[in-house]
Amino acid sequence: MRPLVIGGRRFTNRFFLGTGKFASREQTRAALAASETELVTVALTRVHEDDAGRDDILAAIDRSAIEVMLNTSGARTADEAVRIARIGKAAGFNWIKIEIHPDARYLLPDPVETLAAVRECAKLGMVVLPYINADPVLARRCEEAGAAAVMPLGSPIGSNRGIRTRDMIEIIVEQSGVPVVVDAGIGLPSHAAEAIELGADAVLANTAVAAAGDPVKMAEAFKLAVHAAELGIAAQPPMAQSTANATSPMDIFR
Repeated sequence: MRPLVIGGRRFTNRFFLGTGKFASREQTRAALAASETELVTVALTRVHEDDAGRDDILAAIDRSAIEVMLNTSGARTADEAVRIARIGKAAGFNWIKIEIHPDARYLLPDPVETLAAVRECAKLGMVVLPYINADPVLARRCEEAGAAAVMPLGSPIGSNRGIRTRDMIEIIVEQSGVPVVVDAGIGLPSHAAEAIELGADAVLANTAVAAAGDPVKMAEAFKLAVHAAELGIAAQPPMAQSTANATSPMDIFR
């Protein structure tokens, strides 16, 4: 697999983790450690530089080892997303995940507003990763607009349904000149492994880990699944065939 470099930063772990649903700061810290992730997403509303009894998510993150990427979750328009990005940049955060989903039922991203937000945030000099439908044309447009990576969904956010957009993700991977991070709908470690086997550069999960009975064990399971998929690709597996191929010689009794 090609080295994973986003925004000039090289990543050795291809499993990224969202932080929006963990039950406590301690659980967040333990899951991050188990996952060995190097990139997390954080909602701006949970970022507090002081710790005056508030939910300061930053206190659970070792920022010397983990890149913090703010997200614009809750934004319904490009203007709202860019406003969040500007606030984050003023606070010293340069990575932004564009999430614009006006439909509260399925949380599907708005392609028109997302592309507009990518353009504006790229002009700000930010490292921009847009959450998008698995649309190869939109992925290319986001890349042209300055996205450092694209994040096509596997299935709707938090659905745990796995990769239902397999064919489109394969096209995005084939055509993309920037890293492809499969995001949303990943429910099991096997789903994450499948994304890597499809050619994705990385996988991001949140609900599957945070809502598990044991989030820390699940975080480790995802890490291992992604690494196993990497090893499998590096081992150069034999091609799939339409007919049987005997695993032992067929003529030993002739």
